[in-house]
Amino acid sequence: MIELAYPYRFDENTGRTATATEERHLRDLIEQVLFTNPGERVNRPNFGCGLLRLIFAPNSDVLAAATELTVQGQLQQWLGDRVRVDAVDVQNVDSTLKVTVKYVVVATQQRAVAAFERTVA
Repeated sequence: MIELAYPYRFDENTGRTATATEERHLRDLIEQVLFTNPGERVNRPNFGCGLLRLIFAPNSDVLAAATELTVQGQLQQWLGDRVRVDAVDVQNVDSTLKVTVKYVVVATQQRAVAAFERTVA
């Protein structure tokens, strides 16, 4: 199945809306949940984890555990019909945030890993 690419853009070759495979689209959806701040979407004020705020938060084991639970809860709430989250690892090193999500695609029962990295300059 072909889905719209995220972020929305035009395909360089065809000039049409860019598309993504189902696997890539699922990864894009996870990325949207992770890095959207709650309140950022007008009609879904509770959508998102707001992980970019963590770059400026002090590192601690308690913060890491709370963040991993928040991420799992948000992914379950917004994508629970498409993925089953097995594990989340969040690392905040200096101005870089690294997030790894291990999940199972519900439709195919295939395991997958999505890794994201954001740096604030």
